[in-house]
Amino acid sequence: MTKTVRDAAIMLGAMAGHDPKDSTSADLAVPDFEAMITGDIRGQKIGIPKEYRVDGMRDEVAKLWDEGAAMLRDAGAEIVDISLPHTKYALPTYYVIAPAEASSNLARYDGVRYGHRAKLGQGDGITEMYEKTRAEGFGPEVQRRIMVGTYVLSAGFYDAYYNQARKVRTLIKRDFEQAFAEGIDAILTPATPTAAFGLGEMADADPVEMYLNDVFTVTVNLAGLPGIAVPTGVNADGLPMGLQLIGKPWEEGALLNQAQVLETAAGFAAKPQKWW
Repeated sequence: MTKTVRDAAIMLGAMAGHDPKDSTSADLAVPDFEAMITGDIRGQKIGIPKEYRVDGMRDEVAKLWDEGAAMLRDAGAEIVDISLPHTKYALPTYYVIAPAEASSNLARYDGVRYGHRAKLGQGDGITEMYEKTRAEGFGPEVQRRIMVGTYVLSAGFYDAYYNQARKVRTLIKRDFEQAFAEGIDAILTPATPTAAFGLGEMADADPVEMYLNDVFTVTVNLAGLPGIAVPTGVNADGLPMGLQLIGKPWEEGALLNQAQVLETAAGFAAKPQKWW
């Protein structure tokens, strides 16, 4: 039996905490996450969002989702159908906001203050140093996101893209708040619409096609919620599939407990014969 969730609880407990020099960290007491894993979820309500049954989801993923809901029901939870109506806007919203943040945050890596600095040729100036340093220091995907982010933050497109995306993010967050306010304790979804890819299979894949695989996970980032993906089964080719649980804000302990129940019920122990 794997110990993925319990190990995650131990790691989270070691990592969590307030850093007075980090304006993004919360000044809250860190609970004993491992002690909160009791394996008891009786009476809790687990939401199943209808909007997550998207076109292109493999039948094996949908089947695993149903099986996961049955596992939680057998453990004493109540399975409730819910609606998160703005889910369909999550993917384009995320891929406006995330690249914009990347463009802004990665501007500091210019070769002047810290980090990688490219070797300059005779006659190169500050502009050439910026260009060479950032071309060498960032991979293709990072460069792609910086370019997209810079575009949506530019003067002519800021309101049309970035500001609109921020407004939609608020609506997505409100969907989750309403579900939790109506008594939902956690939300169960697939982790991805397909099983894991074979090693190296997607090296030349269309980046936009790859972004579509994030459709179930980006909402967690947009809404600022804790989420955990639990390995739960394999497809006909032996490639792993997982389910995602989404919890309430600041209730990681309860989420880890729910994930432990799912992990135990699934009994996932598959190991690839060749992982390298």
